[in-house]
Amino acid sequence: METQFRQGAGRLCLDFVRTLRLRGTPEAAEELPDAEALAAWIADFGPVTPKDSTPGHAQVVQAQALREGIYDLLAAARSGDTVVQSARSRVNRAAAEPVPQPRLDSAGQLQWTADEPVTAVLALVARDALDLVTSPMLERVRDCANPDCGAIFLDASRPGTRRWCSMGTCGNQSKKAAFRTRHQ
Repeated sequence: METQFRQGAGRLCLDFVRTLRLRGTPEAAEELPDAEALAAWIADFGPVTPKDSTPGHAQVVQAQALREGIYDLLAAARSGDTVVQSARSRVNRAAAEPVPQPRLDSAGQLQWTADEPVTAVLALVARDALDLVTSPMLERVRDCANPDCGAIFLDASRPGTRRWCSMGTCGNQSKKAAFRTRHQ
């Protein structure tokens, strides 16, 4: 199964949150529906891959729950609301797991290892989320201006005025619609 995951949200945890595409719309689509999709996401975004073992169904459910916990944690932190205990606990538990370990191989190349690659990469995602919600960069987390998108991203632009999760998709669609409206 060939999956194209969206990248470019600015943080690992935000790219992970985007695996629920079109969040908050009737067309919401799960990009991590099964073990193969989770393994593909880990291979695309993590420093280690689950080469010898496919994630189990329980790991898929845990990954989806972690994603929603991170989303809830970010939403609460951005709005100043109290974080839901279950979301905080879920993210804290995942962050407490061992992360991939670096090592230098005989050729002088950096390699990453983990006994449990899926758990280790999800620990990196959870730690990134904890770092983001406690950093000044949280003020730069934005909702995509496309009302049909539902993605969040880190605005790393100098003026801090980025509006779309991707200029190539949402921004382009918005500009085309505005152009059509002006020229009708």
